[in-house]
Amino acid sequence: MQQFGGIATFIDRNDINTDEIIPAKYLTEISKKALKPHLLEDLRLDDGSFDPESKELQQASVLVTRSNFGCGSSREHAVWALEVNDINVVIGRSFARIFRQNMFNCGIIAVEVSAEDLDMFFALSPEVRVDVDIQSEQLTATGGDGKKVACSFTLNPFDRKLVDAGGWLVYADRNY
Repeated sequence: MQQFGGIATFIDRNDINTDEIIPAKYLTEISKKALKPHLLEDLRLDDGSFDPESKELQQASVLVTRSNFGCGSSREHAVWALEVNDINVVIGRSFARIFRQNMFNCGIIAVEVSAEDLDMFFALSPEVRVDVDIQSEQLTATGGDGKKVACSFTLNPFDRKLVDAGGWLVYADRNY
């Protein structure tokens, strides 16, 4: 079974839309690989704290954000851009419905946590690592200073099957 978790990067904003995840000008690309360098390139935060070319984002396999991640157009390209950049978990308060399902269809976990748990994750020091235990439905985030934050989450049975299979295509191939 695939391991989930890893180095986290934090994007402290609500309502990050699919145009910010992958700009519409790249929707004509026919391979996922072509999307790789353009992940979040148009995302801007008011305080200037996010750099889409940062080493932190390049090394991350976990994104931690606020609420309504993936809103806007219901394009698969946005999830593909996460997938090709080895992002295997996105943690937030909530996700746009179609975007969330597209994540599971690609074998990426969308983890919804309470606002309080999310605030504790954001309070950790830089260089955060997130470990995901799918079987016990537990997240543990460890800051560079060793401080840990843990919380639980819930996956519905079908989403768990998609994740266990590695996405919809593998699941469908095995079951239909």
